Amino acid sequence: MSSKIELLAPGGDVEAIKAAIIAGADAVYCGLDSFNARNRASNISFDELVGVIRLAHQYDCEIFLTLNIVILEREFKTMAKLLSKLVNTTLDAVIVQDIGMFYLIRKYFPTLNIHASTQMTSHNVGQIPFLKQLGASRINLSRELNLREITDIAAIATQHDILTEVFVHGSLCVAFSGLCYSSSASVGNSGNRGRCSQACREEYETTETGNNFPLNIKDNSAFFDLPALVDAGVHSFKIEGRIKGASYVHTVVDSFRKQIDGYLETGELTQDGERLYKVFNRDLTNAFLRGDLNQSMFIENPRDNSTNHVLAAKNAISVVQIYDAKQELQQERDEINATVFDKIKHLSIEKGTLTLRFSGEVGLPLTITAVIEEDGLLPGSPINTRTITVQSNQLLISSKEPNIDIAALDKRFKSFNNAHYTLNAIDAEAVAPDMSLVFSSLTALKNELALILNDGAQILPEIVLPKLENNPKADLDISPKLSLLICDQSDIHLTDVTDADIYFKLPDAYKRGCTEYVDFLANNPRLIPWFPPVLIGKDYDVALTILEQVKPKLIVTNNTGIAHRAFELGIEWIAGPFLNTTNSYALLAMQETFNCSGAFISNEINRQQIQTISRPKNFKMMYSIYHPILLMTSRQCFFQQSVGCEKPRIDNGCMLSCDKSTSITNLKGDSFAIDKQKAGYPSIYNQDQFMNMEIINDLAPMFDSFMIDLTNIGAGDKSSPDKIQLIGQFEQLLSGNKTVETNLNTLVPQSTNVQYHNGL
Repeated sequence: MSSKIELLAPGGDVEAIKAAIIAGADAVYCGLDSFNARNRASNISFDELVGVIRLAHQYDCEIFLTLNIVILEREFKTMAKLLSKLVNTTLDAVIVQDIGMFYLIRKYFPTLNIHASTQMTSHNVGQIPFLKQLGASRINLSRELNLREITDIAAIATQHDILTEVFVHGSLCVAFSGLCYSSSASVGNSGNRGRCSQACREEYETTETGNNFPLNIKDNSAFFDLPALVDAGVHSFKIEGRIKGASYVHTVVDSFRKQIDGYLETGELTQDGERLYKVFNRDLTNAFLRGDLNQSMFIENPRDNSTNHVLAAKNAISVVQIYDAKQELQQERDEINATVFDKIKHLSIEKGTLTLRFSGEVGLPLTITAVIEEDGLLPGSPINTRTITVQSNQLLISSKEPNIDIAALDKRFKSFNNAHYTLNAIDAEAVAPDMSLVFSSLTALKNELALILNDGAQILPEIVLPKLENNPKADLDISPKLSLLICDQSDIHLTDVTDADIYFKLPDAYKRGCTEYVDFLANNPRLIPWFPPVLIGKDYDVALTILEQVKPKLIVTNNTGIAHRAFELGIEWIAGPFLNTTNSYALLAMQETFNCSGAFISNEINRQQIQTISRPKNFKMMYSIYHPILLMTSRQCFFQQSVGCEKPRIDNGCMLSCDKSTSITNLKGDSFAIDKQKAGYPSIYNQDQFMNMEIINDLAPMFDSFMIDLTNIGAGDKSSPDKIQLIGQFEQLLSGNKTVETNLNTLVPQSTNVQYHNGL
């Protein structure tokens, strides 16, 4: 049995990080006060990060920094400055979502270790080589996967020398991570920017099944599934919780540490997990991991369920019993808090103090004696003092214009007052008066000292990113073309009414075999296959079969596994809108690494954010101007909690045959359509369609085509506009006839383009 099982803990603030370290975490992931997907966490400053790294490494614990959001074009200069600082620390890894960030780090900061965030929605074996080529050394797998699926992916990851990590405890999103736009579309707070407003935890008007929190899912816990995950080949067990406090983090990490250690020592699980119910929880489930998706995964209480658990465990019914049970729980929590803070109070992330003493006289080298004082590791231990001595490679000379005086030395060596050290004093009393040293020798001396203070690692200079070339589209004189997205084979007649490019959306899941789609696409070569974002297990295998047998000239894919296989086969591919493309570096990454020929720009960004994107040479840019507004896609069933379903759990038949639709309404009066297409995942949509006619006037020269979605997906029980009329009106609009805007607003009475104005 391998003992290499990493326990990866969350750290929302310094106290939580200390709690994770002292509880036995092998690694901690944390975020700075910018560029991370937990804006609601306290997060830490850069100086605190350096101190945390120093403390963690004393305990043989690694630190991973979350940079796991999509990045906007204007932010890359700031990001490059941050990365330039990070490469001069001993940070163990950065966690990344944005494809452009992968490119930036691999090209300009290759010493940084990159982990692929759960926001990458990694769920099939084809995504492993894609992320490997982008530079990932580790992948956090989607939380929706079951053990068999995890085992298959982990085996391929091992072949590619990629580590895998799986969430084993903490909050669950009901939606696929990276594919939830609920708070972005409704209140302008994007989950892809760390500002999720948790619409899934909101209260809704009572549904037909009597539920007020129909999207609220229990917390995840694989506490008793550790042996199965070890057998599956998972390297890292990750605990969620960067908005949780130190007591929570210590309790959960300590519980898992004891469970892992007991299992490695005895081959048995030794812990009962009851302590996990003493801290915040929404009750616990392992249903995703076990592949048993049922109604018991949901809970009506979106807040802390620990009190309810203890009342049930003690069978407390009377007022006195309930009071006593609550008092006992509070007392236990108080004791946990006191114990945790007593354990971590001596842990210091304070910088060491640095004193520089200069000495020398004519004919001798300039000597610097650096005295470093740092807090001891254990409580009550004395201050650790180190002394470093370096000498110049040339000798001091007497000069009427001396450059070795206190003013000059202060100016030259003030940079040592940084995130690593507090420069306590510069002492030049032992330097003879009127001394000078060749400038290059003084510089070499400073660099030598910096190298030693940086544990022998070369100090890397700041990277200034070169200006990207913004290439024009292939034919400037041609206005953007119209393109269509369909998913119903009966819509093939639309090829007779327009010259537009027509994409055919393939399903998320397939019946046994795929000859229907192979034959249909082969018989209709004008159709451009459009692959969905989520393709798990056999559904991915079938999608590959379609790709390999049809061998179309061009595809659009929202799935990176399909993108990689298309690249291998030499099939031209375009990145779909669900790859969340928001910057030029993502375009460069996909073009240079995987020969991508074009991309849909994310509908989450606004006019100003779009127009700063630079087009790579011979690269096409697309944008969807009319489509249903997807809020979230889930592997779980939304109907059990809303209108009810006779099936106790989801099975293969549900995915293939269910085509229900309904709606739910929150307490603000906002309604949302729940739509389940045959062979599609349950999804929730805004009641309004996205229709952006402004971008045609604003930014048409940037784009090669504008797409309209004619799939009827997300319409619920509303009647859809006549498709031929829509095509005709949009074609006139693109040709410059603005008078049709009124007609389009009549055809689509419920529409919005608020995201085009809000942006990220």
